[in-house]
Amino acid sequence: MRLAIAINQAPQPQAFFILGGDPAREKFTAELAQWYPSLEIWVSSPPDPQKTYETFQAVGIPKSRLHIDIRATDTVTNFTSVVTEFKQRQLQHLFLITSDFHMLRAKAIATFVLGSQGIAVTPISVPSKQTDSESFLRIIRDIVRSLLWIATDHTGASL
Repeated sequence: MRLAIAINQAPQPQAFFILGGDPAREKFTAELAQWYPSLEIWVSSPPDPQKTYETFQAVGIPKSRLHIDIRATDTVTNFTSVVTEFKQRQLQHLFLITSDFHMLRAKAIATFVLGSQGIAVTPISVPSKQTDSESFLRIIRDIVRSLLWIATDHTGASL
């Protein structure tokens, strides 16, 4: 229900949300973000935050549009560590950027974590050289962790 309301109230994405881990995702988003000059860019736990700034500045995107969060330790915490900030900024719809092989799991987590807070995503996959998708067991594990977070505010990352 919350997702339907979010899409109705914000049919177009209001910000970019990049899952860290591969600089190619940042480069892809830097190119894309030039077409959306009013959207903020959120990057969760990039491998090298300084290089992230440099990637965006190289295409003329100012630091003021970037929000780099380094609290996440895995894909579930990519979402849970920033959802409060998204809510505070009243973001209801995000472009979700990650690698193609990682998107199924990322969308599943986003549906539960962000969806439970009334935030929808429009996924954009970045092509990668990895040919295999992530395992069904990893996806199920992270759905369970997302549900645990909804119920307890803990992700089970330490388990």
